[in-house]
Amino acid sequence: MRLSDRVTGLFLVGLGALSAYGGSLLPPVHGQPVGPNVFPIVVGVGLVICGLMIALGIGHTFEDEAEADLAAHSNADQTATLHGRLWNLRVLIPPGLLLFYVLASERLGFILTASLMVLTLCLALGGRLRLALPLAILAPIGVHLIFAKLLRVALPIGLIPMPW
Repeated sequence: MRLSDRVTGLFLVGLGALSAYGGSLLPPVHGQPVGPNVFPIVVGVGLVICGLMIALGIGHTFEDEAEADLAAHSNADQTATLHGRLWNLRVLIPPGLLLFYVLASERLGFILTASLMVLTLCLALGGRLRLALPLAILAPIGVHLIFAKLLRVALPIGLIPMPW
């Protein structure tokens, strides 16, 4: 079953609106300019904007060009036989990585766990190792910095403590 972009986009708009509304109901933390209500509101506003862009078809021509370019340079049957029958199981990688985070983050810490997750996901999606390694090193540090300093959320320290 395929859903149109309009239906999917409007679903994201509704989901974002609910997230922003739920975040606005959270009480602020006294003495801090940023409380627990900010993150759901920011995510909700982002979902609303992205959902509107999908529903209105903004950027749809880029997808058409990319699909035409892909069709001109590859054959779908050849790709399926090249990767084998297990290729379609890569859809289980994100939930598996979330389960890995739940089980390993307390022992390994956020930085190491998130680095392994980013590296695995980059390589599974076809990224090059020379680009995946810097991303796996820098992205978790940036996320940790945002959560620790801006949002004041304690993340598991583990084997690699951050200096802040």
